[in-house]
Amino acid sequence: MSLATVLTRAQWGVEAPLVHVEVHLGSGLPAFQLVGLAETAVRESRERVRAALQMSGFDFPAGRLTVNLAPADVPKEGGRFDLPLALGVLAASGQLPPESLTATEFYGELSLEGELRPTHSLLVAAARAAQAGHRVVVPSNCLSQVSCVPGVVAAGAAHLRAVVDHLAGREPLAFREGSPPAARGAPPPDLAEVQGQTLARWALEVAAAGGHSLLLVGPPGAGKSLLADRLIGLLPPLTDEEALESAIIAAAAGCSSHPYGQRPFRAPHHTATAVALVGGGQPPRPGEVTLAHRGVLFLDELTEFGRAVLEVLREPLENRRITVARGRWQVLFPADCQLVAAMNPCPCGYHGDDRRCRCGPGEVRRYLGRISGPFLDRIDLQVFLPQETTLAAANPAPEGSATVRERVVAARARQHARGWLNAQLPLAQLPATAPMTPAAAALLEEGLRRRKLSMRAQHRTLRVARTLADLAGSDRLEATHLSQALGLRQLEAMLTASLPP
Repeated sequence: MSLATVLTRAQWGVEAPLVHVEVHLGSGLPAFQLVGLAETAVRESRERVRAALQMSGFDFPAGRLTVNLAPADVPKEGGRFDLPLALGVLAASGQLPPESLTATEFYGELSLEGELRPTHSLLVAAARAAQAGHRVVVPSNCLSQVSCVPGVVAAGAAHLRAVVDHLAGREPLAFREGSPPAARGAPPPDLAEVQGQTLARWALEVAAAGGHSLLLVGPPGAGKSLLADRLIGLLPPLTDEEALESAIIAAAAGCSSHPYGQRPFRAPHHTATAVALVGGGQPPRPGEVTLAHRGVLFLDELTEFGRAVLEVLREPLENRRITVARGRWQVLFPADCQLVAAMNPCPCGYHGDDRRCRCGPGEVRRYLGRISGPFLDRIDLQVFLPQETTLAAANPAPEGSATVRERVVAARARQHARGWLNAQLPLAQLPATAPMTPAAAALLEEGLRRRKLSMRAQHRTLRVARTLADLAGSDRLEATHLSQALGLRQLEAMLTASLPP
């Protein structure tokens, strides 16, 4: 009787818990038992491993094999467990020294001939292996995927025999340390392409500088989507840690096409379900709000989303994370993204244009009522876009993204020195971080009395005012900063003005 243990990892949300593949070879009638909450694809690996070992020239033991995937309460799925299972069988049967398996994690699906086939989502496992100080062996086709993890020591192999030759000391594999690749992908669209819309362009700059959420309201063709697409170009580049975090989330969701090092821009269709936005499934996968982590979540045609769908975003927008609970399990997903939404002001889209609008006051109220008060309360900037009527050639050349980004980076540098982006500024630090002049305090009190803003909206108004002060290079909040911050909540102001006193 003998026992061997091989290290690998499962996939659970954006985490990769360590799994010990324990293989016990005992006496008795030939049998191959696999336990440890294995899904169908993992249970089927018994036949793949048997054939791969025999076709690769190794002996398959004739005794009773028992394989335990520990811990037993973590679900295991996919073909990544084929290679560690095969190595465990070889070590338990004496064809491989068990001590050669220590401090190394193995991944890979086996063909019936013993070839190693690519396995998805290994980036998450490689990142966690690097944190644990383990080396990793992966299929050759996956080596470039895991090599972008800083600190990971990885090697690729094309066949089971190559891995066994390495462990037996006959032909070592070439291990190399990972390093983050250079950011790649097409540059984001330039803000210089947007003609007119001075107020909306300014609001976009404020949103980028402070990390604030933004709602653009305007008629069809006013430039709402055009502006939203250009927010990414105003944001500073991701740090190495943020780029890896974003890549891990994309890999966990199976989105391998996202360019490494670029901030994500997610724009789900308005028919998306609540699960598609916040995540779920079995095994749990991140939703759109998590895929937009460190980037932008753009909800176009906001009023066409189901009201219940939008309501599930309230907690992630406030807490910057989301806990998805389903029966016996729960998983925590990060959700630190900027929300940008766009909508028409009425069902026909031309509210305010007496010649084109066909909607009565009741229709407009019902249409705007599709956005709940608690959801609107969480949007810092709400801006109306007029319909531009001047030819683009007649307008002066607008500023490009590079020029605006310089001001955004300078404003964010002031915030990083304080330890927080303004949109995430803790309530306890707000009074000390946003001191007001007497005139600004009086203006805020008058504005809040007229607007009947909630306490949350008041705090968000102060955070926006702090961003405006940072853009102006001011340490204190002046009356003009408070006035501008209140003026950038236009949809809320319109709804409040129509309420009875």
